[in-house]
Amino acid sequence: MPKKHHFETDAIRMQTPTTSEREHSAPLYMTSSFTFESAEHARAMFANEIEGNVYSRYSNPNTDEFIAKICSMEGAESGVATASGMAGVFGCLAGLLNQGDHIIASRSLFGSSHQILTQILPRWGITSTYADTIKTDGWESLIQPNTRMLFLETPSNPGLDLIDLEWAGNFAKDHNLILVVDNCFATPYLQRPIDFGADLVQHSATKFIDGQGRAIGGVIVGSEKHMEKIRFFARHTGPALSPFNAWLFSKSIETLAVRMERHCDNAEELAKFLGNHPSVQFVKYPFHRDHPQFELAKKQMKRGGGVVCFEIKGGIDQATKFIDNIRLLSRSANLGDTRTIVTHPATTTHSKLSEEERNSVGITPGLIRIAVGLEHHEDIIADVEQALS
Repeated sequence: MPKKHHFETDAIRMQTPTTSEREHSAPLYMTSSFTFESAEHARAMFANEIEGNVYSRYSNPNTDEFIAKICSMEGAESGVATASGMAGVFGCLAGLLNQGDHIIASRSLFGSSHQILTQILPRWGITSTYADTIKTDGWESLIQPNTRMLFLETPSNPGLDLIDLEWAGNFAKDHNLILVVDNCFATPYLQRPIDFGADLVQHSATKFIDGQGRAIGGVIVGSEKHMEKIRFFARHTGPALSPFNAWLFSKSIETLAVRMERHCDNAEELAKFLGNHPSVQFVKYPFHRDHPQFELAKKQMKRGGGVVCFEIKGGIDQATKFIDNIRLLSRSANLGDTRTIVTHPATTTHSKLSEEERNSVGITPGLIRIAVGLEHHEDIIADVEQALS
């Protein structure tokens, strides 16, 4: 299913081939296995002499369609769908790294990614060093003889710090590093890391790709050279995405462009409001002019995304009051939903980090993350305003 049209058109029109039933929408292939025409057909399939489906842990028409769409949107050669976003993160790392390897990672990462790097991979002799997300002039000194991968998240969760992807692509190429970018916050509609030199891109499809808070899943796409190893790892360790969830994600992608435009519209309005509120110390949003990397955001992102964070004056006490005073919006740890979600990262998504680790990435007791949904922006702002008051 090669890319031939605009983003929005391929998102809708890329589908698995129609069956004899001539269905307009791709059917759901809820089957664990597939049959063979003959003994020779089965042998050839297992010998990889011919293409086709054998077992849904390996491939399935629904997961194939979902992967093909993400590959088209990200400009990737190949991909693997996983049971969750974190299975995708782990698949990138475990599928490519060996005992004794070293990773350089941007300091601002999702809490579970941090736990994999600091608590799980060291058990197998894989080490990591954090690099300052914004000040990249010190990254050169972090290179070790065994450094093999550069793992980045931009915009970061939850502080919305950016990494210059063009610079990172050149840095990785100069040092022969595999560049992996978590593109979950931006989605392929707003940012394409492969265009700047990334080898692999990872998504938690649970977030904006699904867009409706229904299903858990992930996806890794990139160069075939690296995906071949990740596919081998996924095939034999089993973090497979269910056909049903893949079907949901593929259908959701059809509306990704229009949803992201509305997320961005609403987020810009909310950031503008928060930037002028007396109870707010600061607001961060990539396309808000007060963001310290506003020019970089415009360079590598189409728009600013659907997440806004701000520091409320009064620290943990006022943050708690604000969360408790919310009436319309949702208190949840998810993001990317049609419903606007309010989160206090220090006590939820990043609570397993030490206080020192949280402070190093700007996760203060007064930091609030708002994943802006698709409601009318005036209603979102009205609820935030009354909660601040």
